[in-house]
Amino acid sequence: MEDLRSILSSHHNKSKAHATKEPVEGANASVSAIPDLFFDEILIQYKLTRVEIVLLMYLYRQTWCRPNLHKKHGISPMISHKNAAETMDISLEILHQTMRRLESFGFIETIRAGQYFVRKYFTEDNDKKYGQSYDNFL
Repeated sequence: MEDLRSILSSHHNKSKAHATKEPVEGANASVSAIPDLFFDEILIQYKLTRVEIVLLMYLYRQTWCRPNLHKKHGISPMISHKNAAETMDISLEILHQTMRRLESFGFIETIRAGQYFVRKYFTEDNDKKYGQSYDNFL
């Protein structure tokens, strides 16, 4: 049987190895600003499914977290349903069902196929509470 000291001496501390590694160039994670209200109230109150959360965050990020000419109105840029479904790894049928469900909650409204009004604070009551007006769009 091997000596315990020789076994332990051959292993290196993982935390020291991580601390000395240089950051990989171009490996910065992107960051999106999602209101804490989503995590503290919306997820709890509405009991959203995984697909509903993914789709809502996809549309929210397109509208509010990325460059968008229609941001002050809360309107998403045009999206391809096919590309969105592929990105989220869901079928077109599930995508359409999920959009209808998000519309029933009042989180989004269809302007035309592929373009949506996305509420900044997720519900009309929260928009009023936090003073979101959409520049007279509504």
